[in-house]
Amino acid sequence: MSAPLLANASTFRVTRVDGCGRPVCGPDNAYVTDCFASLAMNANIEDGEDITFKAANGRQCGYKKGCPTLNGYDIELVFYQASPELIEIMTGSPVFYDYAGKPIGFDSCSIPCRAGFALELWADILGEDVCPEEDTGEGVWQYFLMPWVSNGIIGDLELANEAVNFTLTGSTRSGGRWGVGPYDVMAQDAAGTPGPMLTPLGPTCHRRAFISTLEPPEPSTGYLPVEGELCEVS
Repeated sequence: MSAPLLANASTFRVTRVDGCGRPVCGPDNAYVTDCFASLAMNANIEDGEDITFKAANGRQCGYKKGCPTLNGYDIELVFYQASPELIEIMTGSPVFYDYAGKPIGFDSCSIPCRAGFALELWADILGEDVCPEEDTGEGVWQYFLMPWVSNGIIGDLELANEAVNFTLTGSTRSGGRWGVGPYDVMAQDAAGTPGPMLTPLGPTCHRRAFISTLEPPEPSTGYLPVEGELCEVS
């Protein structure tokens, strides 16, 4: 498939990362949902400084175009679920529990700037050749990974006689220690054996996107564990 047609976004997963961008292993560190409206990834680019060489007579002797710098992506995620667990992972907002220890709300407090999360998104792909020739999968998806998002903030909230949505903003960071990740997100061989990414992102990279034959994870109704080989060796 050389020119995939991306249709609607279908599912996203958030995973807690620490102050160095490492996935945090344990039982309460991930969440999956398909109940969202949109995810915008806006490039934050700083223009380089152009250099012009001018002679005393005003003639231009030379010109060098400045090299722009990608500072990262400013994300805007619009979602519907007022899930305390989801909001806590993305913003660091403390969860409020009932008498039985069930999450029923969250507190909006000062912004913990060291809090961070990884964001993965799966989008449907259209086309006549979306199914692999081998009998190893149910289709293909466009997979996006931003392994280190920080400064997650829930914006203005308006309650009225219509559907309520939440808008989260944040920004990506490069580097980090996500590595190949703790999840199976791509085939490892021609037989379609599930496994993690084959290589990690480079130290200056903010995002990765590729076609995967592994279907998105099922939505959750609470925290999910972060496990796997990456956690076993960390």
